[in-house]
Amino acid sequence: MLARDGVFLEDLCPKSHDRRWRGSLHLLTGRRCLYCGNPSQSIDHVKPLSRGGQSVTENCVPACLSCNGKKGDSEVLLWYRRQSFYDPRRAMALKAWMEGDLRLAQRLLVWTTPGEGERDRRLPEPDGAHQTRQATSPLWRWQMAS
Repeated sequence: MLARDGVFLEDLCPKSHDRRWRGSLHLLTGRRCLYCGNPSQSIDHVKPLSRGGQSVTENCVPACLSCNGKKGDSEVLLWYRRQSFYDPRRAMALKAWMEGDLRLAQRLLVWTTPGEGERDRRLPEPDGAHQTRQATSPLWRWQMAS
């Protein structure tokens, strides 16, 4: 029997694959809404299907029912900036998620939940030799921006 002749469980039951994929998305955010941080009960398409979005990991984020309903088919970053629960760290995590960098998105989300993952949030202790430099000259500002 050749590999191409095999029948895979995912072919027989696509809902099983979809369910595992959705579950893995929820695990990436600690079962929290990516927008507000409340418990997530649904998956939101960042770029809605009605506007040409696809059901891929970079376009689907865990969301609570409230955020998923309020966002509707609006542009995600414009909608998110107008919310009372707007958090720039979550906005950066959302942008990293949309660009496919899930590890960075997870790391940024750790910083948004106080008390959880304190061990991961600790920064390395400075060794005394490192000095921070303020951005005072225009050239330095340009270097920091690029």
